[in-house]
Amino acid sequence: MTVLNVHERCFPAPLEDVGALIDRLGGAEDRLWSPDWPPVRFDGPLAVGVAGGHGPVRYVVSHYVPGHWVRFRFTGPRGFDGFHEFSVEPLGDGRTVLRNTLVVRPRGVRWLGWLLFFRPLHDAAFRHSLDCAERSLTGQVACPVQWGWYVSLLRAASARLMPRQAGRRGSGEPRPGP
Repeated sequence: MTVLNVHERCFPAPLEDVGALIDRLGGAEDRLWSPDWPPVRFDGPLAVGVAGGHGPVRYVVSHYVPGHWVRFRFTGPRGFDGFHEFSVEPLGDGRTVLRNTLVVRPRGVRWLGWLLFFRPLHDAAFRHSLDCAERSLTGQVACPVQWGWYVSLLRAASARLMPRQAGRRGSGEPRPGP
């Protein structure tokens, strides 16, 4: 079975400003990815064919239209076939949607890994990235994401198991939820 997972937010900003967030992903001026998560890193400037990832997730840039769209094809961990992408969609009146779409087919027992580990962390990380985008574009976050106890537990366990890949604490870290 294939997973379709979409996170999006509408911003009161022109396409050019929102698209620039995609173009800076993984670079020194990255305002999209939160410093509270394992950093996005690439082997070179964002371009088709460049390898990268964040934490244990590895991928290669398969498509890139500067200012509009980037798609990453998964190369690891093994057993996860698919991609995730960032795209922008102009709505008119100076509003633009920033969207992250993940399409993945976990094979075999990787389904359990997706359900119990990767999905909760993916959802929290990409909601947090939308908070970062909102802060960058508007100067504030109207409704910051809050992590539940399970995401906090997974992050703590991940930090113990993969200390060099664990997220860095930053000023914009959401508070654990109820």
